[in-house]
Amino acid sequence: MIFFHHKNGVKLSAAVLAVVFLVVGCRMLLNEHGKTKIVLTTGFNRDEVFRIDKTSCRLAEVMVYLTNTKNQYEQALGSQIWQTSYEGETLEENLKETVLARIARIKAMNLLAAKYEIRLTQEELNKAQKAAELYYTSLNEKEQELLKIDKKLLYTMYEEYTLAGKVYEYLIADINPEISDDEARTITVQHVLIRTYSLNENREHVPYPEAAKKKARQRAEEVLRKAKEGAEFSQLITEYSEDSNSSYSFGKGTMDAEFEEAAFNLGTDEISGIVETEHGYHIIKCISTFDREETDRNKIKIVEQRRKEVFNEEYSGFVDGLARSLNEDLWETVGFIEDNEVTTSSFFAVHQQVFS
Repeated sequence: MIFFHHKNGVKLSAAVLAVVFLVVGCRMLLNEHGKTKIVLTTGFNRDEVFRIDKTSCRLAEVMVYLTNTKNQYEQALGSQIWQTSYEGETLEENLKETVLARIARIKAMNLLAAKYEIRLTQEELNKAQKAAELYYTSLNEKEQELLKIDKKLLYTMYEEYTLAGKVYEYLIADINPEISDDEARTITVQHVLIRTYSLNENREHVPYPEAAKKKARQRAEEVLRKAKEGAEFSQLITEYSEDSNSSYSFGKGTMDAEFEEAAFNLGTDEISGIVETEHGYHIIKCISTFDREETDRNKIKIVEQRRKEVFNEEYSGFVDGLARSLNEDLWETVGFIEDNEVTTSSFFAVHQQVFS
């Protein structure tokens, strides 16, 4: 799970803004490893987007990933989503970088497979062939034309996609930590937030001046006094809170530190004092100190996170030694296909269907 600071002071999982995390991963892969030799736009084939060591990525591969992911976003969130920007970068630009990161990681993991002598079985190869045929058949003539894809390349893409998953499973196979109830404990709270910042024209946080912050503190003290006097907490949320969310369920390590420490020290129905974070003043009420179902789900998340940490350590050490190069001239020309007949979104679903 990926978490971002909520605009009003807590962290939230964000499906749309998850692309930002992946953008960082891509840029690290391509240009931040100090030990890596990096060469840009030299000696590429006409449709070659990037190289990693002895492997490379063709433009058609990028367009299949980009087009499928774009259409998945639109199906879930509507075509207006591309009007969204984050820190001055459009979502289309973010999605391009996400796709680049994803393909680069798959290519690198296929190189890692050779190190561990991991190969696909004949059955897996046959399934990759079947997936390629099914997906290619699903494309209409316009999609085949604009994606510039053929069955042979699709077969290679499904092979590499499958092998990357097999490498990941191999590296995490023995990672099964015991997670206690306390470590995974999930609680539910409500809170009132009195903000201590404003937003400028770029949607950036600007801290209040001292006079305004003092007034915010006084308002928080008023809320706390009413809460201690027995006022209905839900009514106080409605009347005072400047957070669009009134309640949160979370485990340890997923919220702002000050907020989390105060919340986990409350008993059921207890109310905190004034808790200050960089976003404002919070008054927190504990609704539940333990949720069995949520705690069990959180255990699964913690195990998966530890597996990812083990994998990332091995993966990062491996890619440090690889030479990588990006065809920047070609990459600058990559963009969405704007054609109403291009609606394909089943590349990943076909793989899941065939390999399930």
